[in-house]
Amino acid sequence: MQRASRLKRELQMLSTEPPPGITCWQTEERIDDLRAQIVGGVGTPYEGGLFSLEVKIPERYPFEPPNIRFLTPIYHPNIDNSGRICHDALKLPPKGAWKPSLNISTVLTSIQLLMAEPNPDDPLMADISSEFKYNKCLFTEKAKKWTQEHAIQTNKRVVGDDKENAPDQKLSSRKRDALCSQQEAEEPLKRPCM
Repeated sequence: MQRASRLKRELQMLSTEPPPGITCWQTEERIDDLRAQIVGGVGTPYEGGLFSLEVKIPERYPFEPPNIRFLTPIYHPNIDNSGRICHDALKLPPKGAWKPSLNISTVLTSIQLLMAEPNPDDPLMADISSEFKYNKCLFTEKAKKWTQEHAIQTNKRVVGDDKENAPDQKLSSRKRDALCSQQEAEEPLKRPCM
């Protein structure tokens, strides 16, 4: 009961006063299965992209954090090929920072900030993290290319809660590996940033 009333309040707040660049709604009649979209921040490699996320609310919410993952493929050191996100606000203490005073809006805002400021010291994708640390130009190029290929296209059609917008995870992984191999073959490893 507490979970349902809190979720209704949070969804009402998200619809009337959404954080800038973030939308969130429930799918069908299930209040524990939400979808969200985050607009890529200006001045980031994700600029102009519209990234869809799945938000699953656990039975013990707000005493447990929501389970959130990206449905739109994104090239980021803290987000893996399955869309899982490495972020303290999505984990319980002692390893995480989730507390019942946080809500869906604050977590989505913190994910938006993570997109703008990756944390290469706590990566899910070690290769992307290394690239971010030691070859930021190449990282930025790849992230922009992924945004163009995956997030800009999503922007052109109506995004719903259906499966047509959920990426084929194996295809996404193969695409990422192929893209990385192709770019490494085409370009020298270190180039000056312009």
